[in-house]
Amino acid sequence: MSAFRVRQLDHVEMFVPNRHEAAEWYKRVLGLEIVPEYEFWAQDPQGPLMISSDCGSTKLALFRGPTDGAEGGSGFRLVAFRVEGDGFVAFVRRLQSLQLRDHRGRAVTIDSVVDHDKAYSVYFSDPYGHRLEVTSYDHDALRKTLTELREQAR
Repeated sequence: MSAFRVRQLDHVEMFVPNRHEAAEWYKRVLGLEIVPEYEFWAQDPQGPLMISSDCGSTKLALFRGPTDGAEGGSGFRLVAFRVEGDGFVAFVRRLQSLQLRDHRGRAVTIDSVVDHDKAYSVYFSDPYGHRLEVTSYDHDALRKTLTELREQAR
């Protein structure tokens, strides 16, 4: 057996019109922060601005560029962010104030939460058309709370 083994996802590259504006959006919506250790890379107009929720273990690399699929623009399906159950509930409770839209332009609400039987997910897009997901595998613990949140929203 080979000694090579992928340890974890390191980063996902995303093209955005303005790296710092995008970083602010990701901070407001998902709590991702600029990773100070790599911030100098963004001094180069062609370099990435690295943002993370775990001090840089897993990162988004924001590059300045087109988001329409040209020149390597949004050439991936989506990026999924895994959270614990309490984080998922906190995110769902913020949906109305975040005013998120899905890839078809529809408002993302409590009714947008998808039950995958083993996990719950919310799908949405950033302002640049990148498709995103917040997911939690705390399925059994979340079922009752999500049902209550849906009832309160009606």
